[in-house]
Amino acid sequence: MSAFPAFVRSLPRLRAARRWWPRPPEAAPIRLGQRRIYVLPTLAGLSFAGALGVMLVASVNYGLSLGYAFTFLLAGSAIASAIHAFRNLLGLSIQYGRVEAAFCGGSVVFHLLIDNPHPRRRAALRLSGGATERGEVFFDLPPAACSEISLALPARRRGVLPLGRAVIETRWPLGLVRAWSVFAPAMEALVFPAPEASPPPHPPGRGRVSGEAAETSPRTGNEDFAGLRAYRDTDSPRHLAWKVFARGGELMTKQFSVPESGDLFFDWYGLPEILGEEERLSRLTAWLLRAEQDGRRYALRLPAREIPANRGEAHLYRCLGALAVHGTARESTWT
Repeated sequence: MSAFPAFVRSLPRLRAARRWWPRPPEAAPIRLGQRRIYVLPTLAGLSFAGALGVMLVASVNYGLSLGYAFTFLLAGSAIASAIHAFRNLLGLSIQYGRVEAAFCGGSVVFHLLIDNPHPRRRAALRLSGGATERGEVFFDLPPAACSEISLALPARRRGVLPLGRAVIETRWPLGLVRAWSVFAPAMEALVFPAPEASPPPHPPGRGRVSGEAAETSPRTGNEDFAGLRAYRDTDSPRHLAWKVFARGGELMTKQFSVPESGDLFFDWYGLPEILGEEERLSRLTAWLLRAEQDGRRYALRLPAREIPANRGEAHLYRCLGALAVHGTARESTWT
């Protein structure tokens, strides 16, 4: 007799352990069959069942035929709602879409393709997931169509963020029962270090890394006239285009440029020693973004790898990814 209360007391711990129990990643597509869908009453459903019990006892005591009919009608509606909730998930197929990386402090977005092969609408669905931080989204699925569902997770720390354990559920149509299915998508995203808010100027360009030919790109200076731009309050009066203003035009500021040759080389060991690891990563991130914005070629050197000079979106993603996995278990496998 003493074992039963101990078992009851252990139920919350068992439920918590089941929630975080590791589940191996699954290959797509994931189809929700009968064995993958679970149905249990909600708190509202339990309250509704209790009310039906009271109504049944009252009908028995007072011999109310109408009470019997009303009680069994409500009980039949509850059973029908459980069947509808189960069928609302049955047959769905889940495939993996694209993943949007983010900087630390932002939100990573996972895109899942959910196919509804049946000619009926799937209403009031909820998708939640996340290995460390949970996210959720509510949606409906149109009949006989494949919809892209976006699940956003907060990016609290840099590195590789897996989607982890995900749950798709519904309480449609009456909210008396909860039907759900658990799956583990093989999806992960990169979280880049947050760029430094006000970084110092990056190191000047130098000769090509790995013996590549030199290239020039304009940089703001005071040598050659490069054009006009709108006036700012902080502009020096010596750089104002007074002739344009005297002819009745708007107040403009002259821009000058000076050719600067060589690629940019961002070296981990060239940063000040007083900077910590995360501060170094933030500064390198800011320099990479600025160099890509300016159209410059840039190389990156970290303690565990060196990436030769290049430019473009793919090169930027490679460099930012190397910063994201720096010092983590994925550093040795990142390419």
